Amino acid sequence: MDASYVDARRKEFLNLTQGNKSVAEYEAEFLSFSRYTRVMVATEYERCVRFEDGLKDSLRVLIAPQRERVFSELVEKAEIGEEGKRTERLNQEKERGRNKREAETSGVGQRRRTKARVNGPVRAGALVANPGVPPCADCGRSHRGERWKRTRACFACGSMEQRIRDCPRMLGREPIVG
Repeated sequence: MDASYVDARRKEFLNLTQGNKSVAEYEAEFLSFSRYTRVMVATEYERCVRFEDGLKDSLRVLIAPQRERVFSELVEKAEIGEEGKRTERLNQEKERGRNKREAETSGVGQRRRTKARVNGPVRAGALVANPGVPPCADCGRSHRGERWKRTRACFACGSMEQRIRDCPRMLGREPIVG
């Protein structure tokens, strides 16, 4: 065999990782290239360490704590972990699909699009960060303009003339008890 060919195979072995390959495909490639690097993986322990280092992170975190040092058992455990991850992913996809179908049939998740009020009232609810707008000194929330509660303005229209319960915009709606 040509020395440059052997050197090229050794370099490929040193750079070998599982990548998008299955554990079985990675094992086959690993064993194929390891023929050219017998010194690097001379012992079962060295072979296991090198194989484990090339596994995907998601599998390595499952396998590494077991400190398996029998190559065939390491490969078997990696394949079991891979199958577990595949099953987990399929279950998540199935669950997402089920949730999406339920949302579509029940109408849940369909939101009306409303135009955001500028200088509107601060509403109670989840705190949502408003990038570029510093938090209000009074309430700690991020909003533009003055806080209507502080100015005692109407929460419906912003007028200083009346409160929301007396607002002409609110006529015909349920009365607000305050």
